[in-house]
Amino acid sequence: MSINKSYAVFGLGRYGLAVAKELVNNGVEVLAVDSEEAIVNSAIADIPFCKCANVTDSEVIKQLGIANMDVVIIAMANNLEASVMAVMLCKEVGVNTVIAKCANEVHKKILSKVGADKVVFPECESGIRLAKNLLSSGFVDVIELSNDVSLIELEVKPEWVGKTLIELNLRKKYSINVIAIRQVNNLEINIDPTIKLAKNMQLVVITNTSKISKLK
Repeated sequence: MSINKSYAVFGLGRYGLAVAKELVNNGVEVLAVDSEEAIVNSAIADIPFCKCANVTDSEVIKQLGIANMDVVIIAMANNLEASVMAVMLCKEVGVNTVIAKCANEVHKKILSKVGADKVVFPECESGIRLAKNLLSSGFVDVIELSNDVSLIELEVKPEWVGKTLIELNLRKKYSINVIAIRQVNNLEINIDPTIKLAKNMQLVVITNTSKISKLK
């Protein structure tokens, strides 16, 4: 997922608003929708494309042009019925990626069953972190350890396949420190810098947040 994709956010509570603002701040056009007019009016200063609408109505989904969206984030964890309906309607019109916020494990299972591609817990994943992950094409995960340092899990780039960490010298070229290598479900922290990287590997690295753009 990347900055060139189109995004919609349903529900402008604290979590949904954080996702939408972060995406907008990174130059992305975001359609933000909430059923409360007062919430929409207060958010429009930060998110230009705000609509007051009922996203559990199939006609509304069509009118909003949701079928043209690449990613829809459904941030209505306090209303399971509305979340389920919104997920189903988005998948019905062909949205490729639907991400839903949930309140507990039971809700997570339900939302996954009705078609959500990813379900997140607000207490485990901040809206800003989700937005950064969506914008960071090629990254599996991005975690801010501090204002200046981030931990990133990323796919092995095609040009890295068949080469060793010694040959690549990633610290010099990209200003990153590789701290682990994941292959399938195995995480290896005692890294052999002479092994050749494979396509199915993921690197866990630490880098200065300002250097992340070098990896994209």
